[in-house]
Amino acid sequence: MIIYIVVLVIAYLIGSINFSIIISKKMAGFDIREKGSGNAGTTNMLRSVGKKAALLTLICDILKGVVPVLLAVLVGNLANRFGAGLRVEYMAQIAGIGTIIGHTFPLYFGFKGGKGVASSLGLILIINWQVGLICLVFALLIMAITRMVSLGSISAAVLFLVLTIFRIGEQYYIVQGNYIIFGLVLALIVIFNHRSNIKRILNGTENKLSFKKQETKE
Repeated sequence: MIIYIVVLVIAYLIGSINFSIIISKKMAGFDIREKGSGNAGTTNMLRSVGKKAALLTLICDILKGVVPVLLAVLVGNLANRFGAGLRVEYMAQIAGIGTIIGHTFPLYFGFKGGKGVASSLGLILIINWQVGLICLVFALLIMAITRMVSLGSISAAVLFLVLTIFRIGEQYYIVQGNYIIFGLVLALIVIFNHRSNIKRILNGTENKLSFKKQETKE
């Protein structure tokens, strides 16, 4: 039990490293949370800082989702060689959830972070690359049609849950196991983080994707 708690804490601490805040301060001289939508994420970086900063943030956030899960799996497999009897699939799921919680409520930045979409994509890709690609293509399709990043993100999170329920691409899991609860928790976190966006979508006032820097709400 202790090892699972340690994995959760370490993943949370890694997740708390918010690259959009770090990059915006370095490249633009301000905290991204003080501009645009106030969200510390890729979309607000695109709108408030620019394409280069947004792309760098996206890459870093995706990798942030990959690293804790990969570390958890490697440590779990190594420990099991010495008879630890750990459930590696649980460690991977716990690491994933801890990372997204850290991204959303970062310890180092006053517990005000981003919405965790890019990091969620990273951890899904490392756990099951086939399902991750399906969710990514689906999200991009929704975004292309509606020009709403939020709707694409929410839709992909729900699709991931559906795919885990039907165990799609199960043979491509980095570790075998039941991921329904993990998919449910991840979807709920993403939906919770987009609650203000959902209100604007329902009201027809959600902002559309633009590649120009501007002061707006995400």
